[in-house]
Amino acid sequence: MVREQYTTTTEGTHIERPENQCVYKIGIYGWRKRCLYLFVLLLLIILVVNLALTIWILKVMWFSPTGMGHLQVTKDGLRLEGESEFLFPLYAKEICSRVDSSLLLQSTQNVTLNARNSEGEVTGRVTVGPQMVQVQSQQFQISSKDGKPLFTADEKEVVVGTDKLRVTGPEGALFEHSVETPLVRADPFPDLRLESPTRRLSMDAPRGVHVKALAGDIEALSQEDVILHSSDGTLVLDAETVCLPRLVQGTQGPTGSSQGLYEICVCPDGKLYLSAAGMATTCQEHSHICL
Repeated sequence: MVREQYTTTTEGTHIERPENQCVYKIGIYGWRKRCLYLFVLLLLIILVVNLALTIWILKVMWFSPTGMGHLQVTKDGLRLEGESEFLFPLYAKEICSRVDSSLLLQSTQNVTLNARNSEGEVTGRVTVGPQMVQVQSQQFQISSKDGKPLFTADEKEVVVGTDKLRVTGPEGALFEHSVETPLVRADPFPDLRLESPTRRLSMDAPRGVHVKALAGDIEALSQEDVILHSSDGTLVLDAETVCLPRLVQGTQGPTGSSQGLYEICVCPDGKLYLSAAGMATTCQEHSHICL
C-alpha cells in the first residue's frame, strides 16, 4: 500500500521531494492484452466466413430483387419456372400454368387434391393413383368450355348432357338395371343388337316403340315366347308379303277343292295353323293341333 503524504509549505520554504515516487499505468498489459487481441482476431475471422457464406448462398440460390432462382414474386402472386419438388403439403388459392405450356403434377405414389370448408373438413377429394382415379364428392360434373354440363353423377342418377353418347367397345354397353333414352341407334354399317342373355328384354314407351331398319332386316329371337301386345289399339302387320314359314300344317280340305291355297286358322287359345282352303272354311274348332 502506497501512502501519500500531503505537506503544506509557506512561501520561501524549500522542501525536498522524496526520491521514491509511485507511477500508475493505465491499460491492459501482458497475457490479458494478448487474449483480447486473439478474441478480436477470432471475431474478425468469423465475420469474414459468415460474409463469404452469405454471398455463396445468395449466388447458389439465385437471389435477386424480384425473387429467388426460378421463383419470382409478381403483383399477381408467385411465378415458378421449371420443375419443382414439394416435400410437404402445398396450400394455394389458385394454380395455373403458362399460356404456352401445360400444368404437370407428378408423383411416385399418387396425386391428391383436397377441398376443405371453413372448419377444415374435407368436402371434396381427387386422387390420381397408379391404378385408379378416385373422386370423392357429393356431385361429379364435367362441363364444356362454354359451361354446358356434359356428364353429371351423384348418389341418385348419372346424366349425360351431350347430344350423342357413343359406345365403341366390341362388347357394347352392359346395363344391370333399366335404361331410359329416346333413341338407340347403331353405326351405319354394324347391326344393332338388344340382348338379354338370362332375363327378359322389355321395351316400354308411353306413346309407342318405333323399330326401324333402313337397309336390313329386323329379327326378334327368343328362347321361349315373343309377345307383341297392345293394350289399347290393334296390331298391324303392313307389308307386301307376310310369311309364316314354320306354321303347322292342318287337315286337308274336301277332295279336289284345294288349289294350292291355304287359310290360317286360329285355335281358342290363340294358336295359328294352316289348313288347305276349300269351298267353305276348313278350320276345325276341335282340331288335334289345338288340343
